[in-house]
Amino acid sequence: MTGAGVGGPADDEAAGVVRQDGAGEPDALERLWTPHRMAYIKGENKPTNGDAGEQCPFCRIPTLSDEEGLVVHRGEATFVVLNLYPYSPGHLMVCPYRHVADYTELTDAETAELAAFTKAAMRTVRRTSGAHGFNIGMNQGTVAGAGIAAHLHQHVVPRWGGDQNFMPVIGRTRTMPQLMAETRRLIAEAWG
Repeated sequence: MTGAGVGGPADDEAAGVVRQDGAGEPDALERLWTPHRMAYIKGENKPTNGDAGEQCPFCRIPTLSDEEGLVVHRGEATFVVLNLYPYSPGHLMVCPYRHVADYTELTDAETAELAAFTKAAMRTVRRTSGAHGFNIGMNQGTVAGAGIAAHLHQHVVPRWGGDQNFMPVIGRTRTMPQLMAETRRLIAEAWG
């Protein structure tokens, strides 16, 4: 991208820079447009109720191909999927196949596989991307921040030193350096 005042409109157009003119005072900031995020903001494809089935993405995803559903690995009780609206590249979720909302509702087998797959996800993402650390967790209930509270899912979010800098805080934007299909392929191939 060109800086403010560098080059002219023709240079900007050639570089793919979009400038917002005509409203207010120029602020000399570049804009990184992320229109794909609007689907998440508007709640598209978010269940309208807590029932299992087609309304629940975590019930629907296992019925799709791995590529179409962004599934990285499947087990007997749980599966691992890329987050469609990731906090960082390689953001995975470990989900039980069974539609349960609360961690205490998991069977011992589901709990054990969820824990084992969380560990495997961390190892695999470290191997494929050199992650420096992770945020691991699940939000239990809407009040606790769960976007889809009706179907439990454990987040495995890789982190790197300086990875997100100011973008999420000031720019309300996440930068993603790799397409989801490529991330899914790399992690799925490295899983075993």
